[in-house]
Amino acid sequence: MPRTQAATKTDSVKTVVRGACPHDCPDTCAMLVTVEDGRALEVRGDPEHPFTRGALCVKVNDYVERVYSPERVLHPLRRVGPKGSGKFERIGWDAALNEIASRFKAIIAEHGAQAILPYSYLGTEGLLNGLNVGDAFFNRLGASISERTFCASGAITGYMMTVGPTPGTDPESLVHSRYIVIWACNVISTNLHLWPIIAEARRRGAKVVVIDPMRNRTAQEADWHIPIQPGTDGALALGMINVIVNDNLTDNDYIEKYTVGYPELKQRAREYPPERVSSITGIPAADIVQLAREYARTQPAAIRFGVGIERQPGGGQCVRAISCLPALVGAWRKPGGGLVFMPNFAFPVKYEVLMRPDFIRPGTRHINQYHLGMALNGGLGLAPPLKALFVYNSNPLVVAPDQDRIVAGLSREDLFTVVSEQFITDTAEFADIVLPATTQLEQFDLMFSWGHLYLTLNMPAIAPLGEAVPNTEMFRRLAARMGFDDACFKRTDEETVLAIIDWAAPALSGVDLGVLKRDGYARLKVGTPDTFAPHAEGGFPTASGKTEFVSSMAARGNFVLPLFRQGSTQFEPGPAVDPIPSYIAPRESAQTNPALAARYPLNIISPKSHAFLNSCYANMPHQRRIAGEPGVTIHPEDAAKRGIAEARVVRVFNDRGSFKALAHVSDAVRPGVVVAPLGYWRKFSRSRSTVNAANSSVLADLGNAPTFSDNLVEVEAAGQDQARQDRAGQGRADETN
Repeated sequence: MPRTQAATKTDSVKTVVRGACPHDCPDTCAMLVTVEDGRALEVRGDPEHPFTRGALCVKVNDYVERVYSPERVLHPLRRVGPKGSGKFERIGWDAALNEIASRFKAIIAEHGAQAILPYSYLGTEGLLNGLNVGDAFFNRLGASISERTFCASGAITGYMMTVGPTPGTDPESLVHSRYIVIWACNVISTNLHLWPIIAEARRRGAKVVVIDPMRNRTAQEADWHIPIQPGTDGALALGMINVIVNDNLTDNDYIEKYTVGYPELKQRAREYPPERVSSITGIPAADIVQLAREYARTQPAAIRFGVGIERQPGGGQCVRAISCLPALVGAWRKPGGGLVFMPNFAFPVKYEVLMRPDFIRPGTRHINQYHLGMALNGGLGLAPPLKALFVYNSNPLVVAPDQDRIVAGLSREDLFTVVSEQFITDTAEFADIVLPATTQLEQFDLMFSWGHLYLTLNMPAIAPLGEAVPNTEMFRRLAARMGFDDACFKRTDEETVLAIIDWAAPALSGVDLGVLKRDGYARLKVGTPDTFAPHAEGGFPTASGKTEFVSSMAARGNFVLPLFRQGSTQFEPGPAVDPIPSYIAPRESAQTNPALAARYPLNIISPKSHAFLNSCYANMPHQRRIAGEPGVTIHPEDAAKRGIAEARVVRVFNDRGSFKALAHVSDAVRPGVVVAPLGYWRKFSRSRSTVNAANSSVLADLGNAPTFSDNLVEVEAAGQDQARQDRAGQGRADETN
């Protein structure tokens, strides 16, 4: 027997399969998967990919450990214990599908299909298995429309109102930039592969400026960190415009030819002189003047802003103001100048083919996922009330605000909950049925990117483990069990790829599925990083064809893109929004709500973790070791006032909820600001709660964006007895997980 095993080992052949990272990250890395005897041995970045350059991040480097984790869900499960206990029994797919179909049909018969709510986001980002994979099914079912505006909806709305749905500046062209402003984006942690390009620009003489409330990893590496009071970025942008106009630093030729509404913008900016902006933002007036002057005079200049900038009451208008800056100074004229935000607008995707908005019945209600806690507990006055929740590609108990109310809602015995997952997440613990989902190594998918201009194909490297299936197959099975006979529910994955991409588009000239299977990826045909300057002579995809300082889209009021709303083409009703960029102050602050600030004087923000991707990987041992125990960073002045020392267990709380964490005392944050990274799971926390227990569910001004950066809290030292109990409980949790 040993001799036979040895011979088998010797005769085995290693193969390398081309793939792509599945995650909600702008980098969309090209991966190479080494496989032997049907088992994946390692994943690594493709060294030939111009953006990936052979490197993966700390989240994905050991992706094989995720695939083969003993904690994987590999078979359908049915709940056998109390909701939230995480106790399940194994069942077959037929039993699971029968139970889902029978419960759905009973709910529809008694309450109507709108009593069912799908809940999904970008647990995987692929065009096949990602954000919109279930839209056709739930639209056909007649379920409530799930409005998914957690990320980018508000920023995209403000961006489109100003410059239209343009891919903007090619991130690779930043090597030609002479001045780079990184605004509310921790590039090294959340956009890692852009950093070598920025570093190359620095070697060529560029200055790198980071605007962020916290001195994060990226700010530590920058030439200049500007710590800003959370929620005041719009005032800073208008203050920069004020200085640029008053100092005659504008590109008047560009403004005259390629913009509309300059007199109105100029008038608005007069309201924001540096001294006033300083009092709002906490940034010295001299620094505001210096930033504006350097940005205007040093061309080509680029601004890379992140989606975190929208997470304030005026986030959409803030993005509008920032999006005006490049046209004011003519930054669009050359490669390396302009705005780096959403290159995905360049990808020719037929989303309507994937989402089937034609299935939507007139009058179908929509429910914002940000309001899940209220929706499950009667807070929205829904009629009919929600009786079923179907979760996939998301872990709402960790990523959504109003955490305590979500727990209460998921605990309802009359709520039928289905979760498709790779692991028993905090949300899955409350499920009635859990369905096993494949990982990226086990599925076929096509990846767009919101951080570069490459279309990437993911080929399955191994057969699905256990009975796990891709989301596409799951919805094919559900559609068949519900009796849906439409052709879209019978397409194979490859047929879907052929149907949802406009392969005849100029951006894909010479590219087809065969090319992608051979090469793994292809750059869109939009010019090279050395030549691509999309708006050197205007040509903005707005109604006027110009940068609109006064937006023509503002007349339609606040709106949510169909992409974020299961394909619904409805626009948010309401009056027209301010067509000129404006500053909307934080809702929770000493200036706007002094009574609240007297009780809760600290502004909490919850950026992405370096080691997790939203809540993905927060259960994996390696990433948990890197991230450390859940913590909250507090300025030394604030810590001293509260008797808080380094590594002390603290309680962070407000009227919405509370959580416990280890204190990190550091001047990396401004006084009055505390930082608690998002993504940690409740089951691994000291208090069975996380930062989203304290975050509110109020929406921002545009795109129904969240307001994660507009929340006041207090922090207090936990009692010694309680701290000892917490440490003991944490140890038990680590042992059992």
